[in-house]
Amino acid sequence: MNHDCILRDMKMCVCFLCGAAMILGFNALHGANPSHHVYELRMYHVHGGKMDALQARFRDHTDAIFKRHNMKSIGYWVPEDAPNSQNLFVYILEHPSRQEAEKNWTAFQADPEWKKVKSESEAQGPLVDHIDRYFMDPTSFSALN
Repeated sequence: MNHDCILRDMKMCVCFLCGAAMILGFNALHGANPSHHVYELRMYHVHGGKMDALQARFRDHTDAIFKRHNMKSIGYWVPEDAPNSQNLFVYILEHPSRQEAEKNWTAFQADPEWKKVKSESEAQGPLVDHIDRYFMDPTSFSALN
């Protein structure tokens, strides 16, 4: 990967984190008190031509399965600018704690509906090349505290 690509990806990550902070800040302003929660940023690097299938899987199945396993979706994003608009899918989940996140992910991965949906959606090959995952805590000066 060349230097320009690395800088571009770093800028994209910073932009997503800023956007996430704004969303979470608005949530706090509307009376929510999530300061004891942990937030999970997930960035999916999608195989070429698979973005529509991945978005359909989240829209039609994954989000509902998340809810069943106490995984609160804060939001889903795709970059506006190419090439990342075709190969990067980003979302943030809210969890009561890091331990609860791990427990809920384990239950989600074992969910029979998830296994079926994943298998069916990947009949022509995997949708995602790799996932970047970050657990985040609000800073002491965040609007969330």
